[in-house]
Amino acid sequence: MKTYIKLICTLVSCCILCFAGCSKQSAGSVAASGSGGIVPRSIGIVQLAENGAFTDMREGFLDKLKELGYTDALLKVDYKNAQGDMGALNTICQEMARSQMDIVVTIATPAAQAFVNQESKIPLIFISVTDPVGAGIMSSMDKPDKNATGTSNLVPVDEIFKLADIMTPGIKTYGLLYNTGEMNAVLTIRKAKAYLDGVGIRYIEATVANSSEVQQAAVSLAARTDAIYVPIDSMVQSAMPQVAQAALEAKKPVYGSSPVMVASGALATVSVGDRYMGGVTAELANKYFKGTKISEIPAVTMDSFITVVNKGTAAQLGIAIPASLGNPILIGQ
Repeated sequence: MKTYIKLICTLVSCCILCFAGCSKQSAGSVAASGSGGIVPRSIGIVQLAENGAFTDMREGFLDKLKELGYTDALLKVDYKNAQGDMGALNTICQEMARSQMDIVVTIATPAAQAFVNQESKIPLIFISVTDPVGAGIMSSMDKPDKNATGTSNLVPVDEIFKLADIMTPGIKTYGLLYNTGEMNAVLTIRKAKAYLDGVGIRYIEATVANSSEVQQAAVSLAARTDAIYVPIDSMVQSAMPQVAQAALEAKKPVYGSSPVMVASGALATVSVGDRYMGGVTAELANKYFKGTKISEIPAVTMDSFITVVNKGTAAQLGIAIPASLGNPILIGQ
């Protein structure tokens, strides 16, 4: 009987210890989850250069995460900017690939390519890659296969040139200004050439390898063409005020590929809203945080566009904003 009572006591003690351990673990899990059951997350954000468009994308991404419940207390962000240096970009991506981040977020094509090349186990969620498949970041938009997904800002070049036909009809020759080192720019220029070839409009190219070459290239194009077109290109975009000024002095319009280019002096664009695109990307990140595998989160091609016109530039060029544009977003003085 004594042995039986001793055995019962032992079993009861084990149950109490087990219950206490489970309770402690459960409490720890709740504490780690933060408010609303959201688990604290660490995010690395990488971009090649600083410009207004990239800032809007980054802020749109972070603002949307906050809306989804990821407050400052639950979100650790490590932001890295390569300041236009490709060597520095590769080094940053190497460090991020070896980090303990939950995800890495890259802005634009060069940063996404640099991180994917690391073949890291950390998932990549990219913002604003013009052609993810063409850039080698994934083999299929619908079925991500390189631990990466995100948003594509496929530039509606047809709509931009149609806008130019309305605002500045009679353009016979376009100047195409871009950096051949950025795949997003190269792919967009290919589309631009295909469109212009199809409608029988001439074009002259000016390519740059660094930002110091942009202004002179713009001056040259402005003297030889009727208008300048700039694709999504972080290098040229960073020098857009100089491009716009060179074109303005020659009384030639510049059509850009982002609202920030227009804010910097280009005449107009048809484009995706940069903050909106950042927000859509944050929703993809949230899906991953909630348990969906990256391979099951298709990349999103943005197809909601806005028309943006710089009314100050239009006035200086003597261009009246046509009523047929409806209600474009007007910026500038």
